[in-house]
Amino acid sequence: MGLIHALVVQGLQMALVLALAPLLTGFVRVMKARLLRRRGPPLLQPYFDLARLARKDVVLAGNASWLFRAAPYLIFASTWVAAALVPTFATGLVFSWTADLIAITALLGSARFFQALAGMDIGTSFGGLGSSREVMIASLAEPALIMIVFTLALVAGSTQLSTVAEHMLAAHVGLRVSLGLALIGLTMVAIAENARIPVDNPATHLELTMVHEAMVLEYSGRHLALIELAASLKLVLYLSLIACVFVPWGLAPAGAAPLALLIGMLAYGAKLALGGSLLALFETSIAKMRVFRVPDFLGAALMLGLLGTLLLFVSRSF
Repeated sequence: MGLIHALVVQGLQMALVLALAPLLTGFVRVMKARLLRRRGPPLLQPYFDLARLARKDVVLAGNASWLFRAAPYLIFASTWVAAALVPTFATGLVFSWTADLIAITALLGSARFFQALAGMDIGTSFGGLGSSREVMIASLAEPALIMIVFTLALVAGSTQLSTVAEHMLAAHVGLRVSLGLALIGLTMVAIAENARIPVDNPATHLELTMVHEAMVLEYSGRHLALIELAASLKLVLYLSLIACVFVPWGLAPAGAAPLALLIGMLAYGAKLALGGSLLALFETSIAKMRVFRVPDFLGAALMLGLLGTLLLFVSRSF
């Protein structure tokens, strides 16, 4: 019974992140519209869009290879697995031993790799432009994320997310400058990875500024639905990661009762709502930067992660 209960909770987490991903995207859009004093789309509009795309036929270019057809499934699977590994409402799940920060970074890198290849597969100028910009952003975002992982590993003594979350709840951790730098750096990486303002604007199709949208212009039907759902899952992933590491309160322990799991779900929903509101507020209060300024933005995130790691080394040496 214990194993069945653990498997049910793990499956519930996988279904929860998949179900909440379009809702979070719709919530951010609604909040941005309210802040701009517009009516905006309905909260459930992303679900309607995914259903509409799933019903449509797939239109493929004549020179599309097998990679172009398989990439949406690979991108969706890698992103969903990575999002499901992050503890959302409970720790110590069945697959918590695989919820490693380095493994999640590798899964996100794999999804990005296939998306960049698919963008260049057809040979269009927009696809090549978006892929080159995506790789440029990734070459700076991934080192910054790795440095932030090193900072957290030095604090918690592990890269396993359940262990990190439990360690952050301990009273002796307290407020540390290195953790503040890691939080700011991780937030900057999350903004860049999710193609949000000021790095990219997910609501535009202007060729001079497109990054993510340029790579998926040739997709349609269920393929485009999978890519859009994967993008929503990535946003849930990063907000869940920030909540798990820096706001771990409300997480149910291993083997918790159903009431504790329910409280954990409610706390997780509140964290997502708070994160979505802050993201909408940030995007409405800042302008998009030029593409050539993105390396400076991500370079600052890399320096913050490196500075946090150096501060921990210096503090331990004394």
